[in-house]
Amino acid sequence: MLKIYNTLTGKKEDFKPLSRKKVNFFVCGPTVYDFSHIGHARTYIAFDVICRYLKEKGYDVFYLQNITDIDDKIIKRAKEKNINWKELARRFEKEYLKDMKLLGVNSVKKYARATSHIKEIISQVGRLLKKGYAYQISDGIYYDISKFKDYGKLSRRTALMAQDAVSRIDESKEKRNKGDFCLWKFSKPDEPKWKSPWGYGRPGWHIEDTAITEKYFGAQYTIHGGARDLIFPHHEAEIAQMEAISNKKPMVKYWLHTGFLTVNRQKMSKSLKNFITINDFLKKHSPFILRFFVLKSHYRSPVDYSEKIISQIREEKEKISEFVERIENCQRLKKSKERKTDISAIIKRAKLDFEKAMDDDFNTPKAIAAIFKFINKINPFLVDKKISRSEAKRILKLFNWFNKILGLPVEKKKQIKIPQEILCLVEKRERCRQQKKWKEADEIRKELNELGYTLEDIENNKTIIRIKDKN
Repeated sequence: MLKIYNTLTGKKEDFKPLSRKKVNFFVCGPTVYDFSHIGHARTYIAFDVICRYLKEKGYDVFYLQNITDIDDKIIKRAKEKNINWKELARRFEKEYLKDMKLLGVNSVKKYARATSHIKEIISQVGRLLKKGYAYQISDGIYYDISKFKDYGKLSRRTALMAQDAVSRIDESKEKRNKGDFCLWKFSKPDEPKWKSPWGYGRPGWHIEDTAITEKYFGAQYTIHGGARDLIFPHHEAEIAQMEAISNKKPMVKYWLHTGFLTVNRQKMSKSLKNFITINDFLKKHSPFILRFFVLKSHYRSPVDYSEKIISQIREEKEKISEFVERIENCQRLKKSKERKTDISAIIKRAKLDFEKAMDDDFNTPKAIAAIFKFINKINPFLVDKKISRSEAKRILKLFNWFNKILGLPVEKKKQIKIPQEILCLVEKRERCRQQKKWKEADEIRKELNELGYTLEDIENNKTIIRIKDKN
């Protein structure tokens, strides 16, 4: 039985969607005013894997994500660059979608821009005014948090803290309560604006998400995800808006939040010069490395980035790649006549261990550990050349299944032309082996190793030549 940790209740719960097999799943998307960083990647990779696993469990998942394409930060950055706000937003939306494609984040069914849902936003603001949850002052329309008795039930607080994400600072002196937030901001000169019953303006930050989810999911749905810093005030505000409008509780059955990502144990900051964009990361490393880095930690746990960790992950990646390469070679060999142990039980155990880990609140570190345990169990059979073609096929099928869920495709090593002098040494060694001149063969192997080449002897007098990774 799949269990999910629910931020709303503070405990793991059996997963039972509102509809038996239909899962409506919303995750807060980016504010598109700059390049996305590896902290964003951490969240979106984690939810991509969660969505993939739900689908593998047989659920019909509608994964919806918003794009905040109108915001104070967007307007400010556009003015700094002396370009139109829409031009800036579209540019970085395109960059974000390109990053997600490169990282294999492909489970989102619909990306919904805030500016494409102005009609729905105005409708929600109007209903909140009519019900007495909102009020108008000189700079906009605000939500009165004192009217919603459950405000704070997700975060268990009602005041801002240092780690909270704030898109817009609503500091009007006319507000009724310090925590009241803006639903509709009246436009200033030279700012983007839309017509509404209360005058020209633009949406507040929180209202876009509930307007979008109500359009596609209705007043209630199964899963809402996002980074931990969005719990307050953003997700708290969403609950207050939607539950006040609909009188249905809870707005969301399961709330899932990813942990913080730090760099060398410091919060990412441009002032500290440790701000790593996805684009910059991918100039040095493959998408596989970033996905592997993210999934090596539980999605709810804090994770610290360092080049040392990335080097360790590169080594683990090599171990997987070499293992799969050797299994693929087994497919081209004759079936082994000797086999003391049937590997069916090992394959079955690996799949069960992987599923057990994923069923425990999507525990990807344990799932990856199950993969390496499987590799270690199979390796002795490879050394003794006791893996048949049919068994190799079953092992590769299992790895394809792992990849389907985790999105960690085995990256093929580039075929590099081996210098002729190296090939001559390999041929000379093979002649020594055939003549049973084992000492001379070992000396040639050592010579090749010093030159940066390792050898693996397989059946039918064939040898695999590998170039040692200098990194």
